[in-house]
Amino acid sequence: MPAVRQLPRKALDHARRHMERQTELDWLRGLMLVLMTITHLPTWFSSHAGQPFGFVSAAEGFVFLSAFLVGSVYSRMAHKHGYAAMRRALLGRAAKVYAAHVALLLFLFWVLVPFATSHGAHAITDLASYYIAHPRVALISGLLLAYNPPLLDILPMYVLFLLVSPILLAYASRRGFGVLLALSAALWLYAQLHGGRHLYQAIAHLTEWPVPYSQTGAFSLFAWQMLWLVGLRAGALKAEAVDAGKTEAPWPVALMWTATLLAALFFVWRHVVGQIPFASDPALSALFDKWHLGPMRLLNFAVLAILVVHGRRMFAAWSLHSTIATMGRASLLVFSAHLLVCLVVLATVGDAAGPHVGLLDAALLAGTLVTLYAVARASVPRETRARRRRGTAGARGQTAAAVSARIAR
Repeated sequence: MPAVRQLPRKALDHARRHMERQTELDWLRGLMLVLMTITHLPTWFSSHAGQPFGFVSAAEGFVFLSAFLVGSVYSRMAHKHGYAAMRRALLGRAAKVYAAHVALLLFLFWVLVPFATSHGAHAITDLASYYIAHPRVALISGLLLAYNPPLLDILPMYVLFLLVSPILLAYASRRGFGVLLALSAALWLYAQLHGGRHLYQAIAHLTEWPVPYSQTGAFSLFAWQMLWLVGLRAGALKAEAVDAGKTEAPWPVALMWTATLLAALFFVWRHVVGQIPFASDPALSALFDKWHLGPMRLLNFAVLAILVVHGRRMFAAWSLHSTIATMGRASLLVFSAHLLVCLVVLATVGDAAGPHVGLLDAALLAGTLVTLYAVARASVPRETRARRRRGTAGARGQTAAAVSARIAR
């Protein structure tokens, strides 16, 4: 029995070690964490440096990469050790994310809200206004992931996606992703019509559920589930290719040129007009909406994803000795730490960023990033760092040997 209980952890460690060669994923996750910190920290950089690559935020990249890793790591585990082991491991991961969310939620409710109330910190009292008005209902519904204050609404979505992933991967292994993707696209389209809000309000009315829809979080689950499912499928396909020893075919030239031109167009557009593409026309701006993943935002993300996949070797080279990759390897802890810092800053400094960048803004951002790197550095075991250094040295040795062999021939 002890050996049976240890199987999921051993299988998970084996799958993760196999995927560790893709260090570019750590670098990309770390980059998403840096961008989210810039966006959430109340400084001048939040409004001016957000969405630097177009009409796409770090949240899209972070959710997609998380789904990709779940699809690649856990589908391999299911293939080698069975779906029961995969299910237990994913439920364990969901429990860790839930614990991190609850810790942040209780810190907000029991530490920051009393401080903010006594010191007149309106940034926190506004953020947690529903809890202040209905503390008991807010606490219970918050623990049930139904009440999600601003900044604390992405981890609950992550937990829910992790909980349904074993079911999705099990179904896809038998019948493929076709039906799932079709249903997912239908839900996404329903979300564009604000179907999630209408459905929630109808159920809340029938059941007399007290939490208003506006307090459930900014992200539309019906919309963001499609991004998660696409990432899950991409990860599962990657795992299948690795197991089969297949090499990836190069992208068609026409696709690469189209993606490059569209990415450049979105990039220039965003930096000419700002983060709102049509400030005077809300209907057109809805096509780029973040919370419902508007179609133009999805297109912007898709072309950037194509370019990132094409340049993955470059990102892998950057990640070998990168502080950003270190942060990406401890993504859950760093993400939670960045939210903790942002909440404390809101409670003590406030959210009134000046019209011009100041020394305090730069110092606050730099100090936060250094703190997050220190958290990541402390959380990555020494054995892991040593193993990565040995892997890097081994890769260099193999490269040198290959060059020497070519010269000898």
